[in-house]
Amino acid sequence: MSLGRRKSERQREFWVSCEDLAATPRHVFYDRLNELLAAGAFDDIVEELGAPFYAENSGRPGVPLGVYFRMLFVGYFEGLDSQRGIAWRCDDSRSLRSFLGYAIHEKTPDHSSLTRIRQRLPDDVHQAVFTFVLRMAEEHRLLSNKTTAVDSTYLEANAAMKSIVRKDTRDDWQAYLTQLMHDEGAIEDDEEPTDEERRRFDKQRQSAGKKKVSNTDWESPHDRDARIMKMKDGRTHLAYKAEHTIDLASDFLLDATVYHADEADTKTLTRSLTSAQENLEAADVYRDIEEVAADKGYHANETLVACREWHLFGVRTYIPEPESPYERRWTDKPPEYEEAYRANRRRVQGDRGKRLQKKRSELVERSFAHVCETGGARRTCLRGLADVNKRYKITAAARNLGVILRRLFGVGTPRGLQGGAGVVIDRFSVVYSLQIATTTLTGFWSRLITPIAKKPIPRQPATPCHQAV
Repeated sequence: MSLGRRKSERQREFWVSCEDLAATPRHVFYDRLNELLAAGAFDDIVEELGAPFYAENSGRPGVPLGVYFRMLFVGYFEGLDSQRGIAWRCDDSRSLRSFLGYAIHEKTPDHSSLTRIRQRLPDDVHQAVFTFVLRMAEEHRLLSNKTTAVDSTYLEANAAMKSIVRKDTRDDWQAYLTQLMHDEGAIEDDEEPTDEERRRFDKQRQSAGKKKVSNTDWESPHDRDARIMKMKDGRTHLAYKAEHTIDLASDFLLDATVYHADEADTKTLTRSLTSAQENLEAADVYRDIEEVAADKGYHANETLVACREWHLFGVRTYIPEPESPYERRWTDKPPEYEEAYRANRRRVQGDRGKRLQKKRSELVERSFAHVCETGGARRTCLRGLADVNKRYKITAAARNLGVILRRLFGVGTPRGLQGGAGVVIDRFSVVYSLQIATTTLTGFWSRLITPIAKKPIPRQPATPCHQAV
């Protein structure tokens, strides 16, 4: 066989048969996902939800809303954070074209179309898609919302720290440093410092502990909803806070809401629980949340009392208290504060409280890893709390779809078929083949030996002893 060589210029085909165009490669995972969405009439539901925001007869037909939400699902399953990356991936992959319902000669939606549709649709439509997935989980009897867990993480905003300005004077960081140098006498009033002098002066302020940046005085001119926060890796960045409410029994996200990064966890706990309960009722799940587990960052007397009086019958809390060198004083507080504190402390120190804390740290951190790390939502490519919330809710809905497919199909991501699931299927095929071969051989030997075993053996006449001697 001769060596094949790549040609820089290849003559184009004069015609291509329809059979070759129809033979589009498909992906098993996305085929199962389409079957799951079709069983719940997903396209009809989202088109009915978006109909009030479109003209009935005027203008050209827009991108179907089912395609819009499927492209956002692809962003989660393929780990893409930007809309440009999603649009390019859907246009490049023939299996994703088949998932979206586009033929090879048709043009897939552009990233600008995703922006227009997101701006056109309100948050209620995106929230309805999230509850639609919860309803499908309930129809398959996979949802159990008795015990929940709540935790939060920071998302990097699409804005840089070097672009922040003061709220009062609208001066940027360089102008602010120049004014400080004039006030402290580091330079003359009519002198303009160089960039090197500004950096040296800024490092001296940092070493002296005078360098502080507050959300009260500073903001980003490009994203005013972003807040200055210290990330877990020690970097200071403009960020948002995403809070997950997860069902500990079924591993489904009951709510995923993005807040301002400077909102305390103790202030957003009851809001997340209320949003989770509303999502369940919208999904036709009329069961109340009874228990909630959280980390010590959510511990506060007001929060414990609010959870005790939450909804109709309250919710039992399992929130460990932070360490403190001082003893608590109850003489200046209402009596219900001490009752809620001691009841929560008794539950946390019990065996059930310890088990729930272990399960909470496992499942909630796993949900952050799926949505933020492998799902591409750690850094937001959008600006504004409303737009970030829309995109994050659909990413969380895609994560719930992956949980449903994992329970029904055995694989929750398209890349899972390349790893453990494929190995399991191959091993199952080998074991099944061995069982067939063993059964065949066993049947063959049984058919061969059975006639011999059933054939009577002639008995020899007994020989007298004297003749034998």
